[in-house]
Amino acid sequence: MVTEYLYAGFPHLPEGDLARMRAAVVSTPALAPLADRLGVGEELLLGRGEEASGGRTKASILADALEALIGAVYLSGGYEAASRFVLDLLEGHIAATADEARLGDPKNQLQEMAARLGREAPSYEMSERGPDHAKVFTAEAVVGGERLGSGVGRSKKEAERQAAVAALARLTEPTAERAARPGE
Repeated sequence: MVTEYLYAGFPHLPEGDLARMRAAVVSTPALAPLADRLGVGEELLLGRGEEASGGRTKASILADALEALIGAVYLSGGYEAASRFVLDLLEGHIAATADEARLGDPKNQLQEMAARLGREAPSYEMSERGPDHAKVFTAEAVVGGERLGSGVGRSKKEAERQAAVAALARLTEPTAERAARPGE
């Protein structure tokens, strides 16, 4: 239902952006607060252990329970009723998420850009320094044998993300500026 809504509402967006938007809208962090607002947690039947550990407020349980509630609406009222329920519930959240999700993850953006340019998928060359408790990672984003950007972070993931941001900036800069810095 969300996918159909996004596809119809944002026909100009590439598939990757639509997929990121859908994932953001139907994720546990997005659904749990909605379930909480609806009072779903208060209506759950939980075992003693889950009750004692705060299960009524656990994000994963709330999101799963909301999905089950949507399923119940579908089974009792059909697709149209479930669609109205979902869209009434999520439409404001979709609008709020749209701009943020469109930005996407830089690593995904770099992969999509490389594909659009007919290049091979990016790879990341990693190095690390420092003691175990204070490691610093450096990543180089490489596309088609060309080093396009580097990044530094406290985790491999953060270093790769920063390298992807730098590579994207380099790939999107005007050709004349890029030609002025060969071999960089």
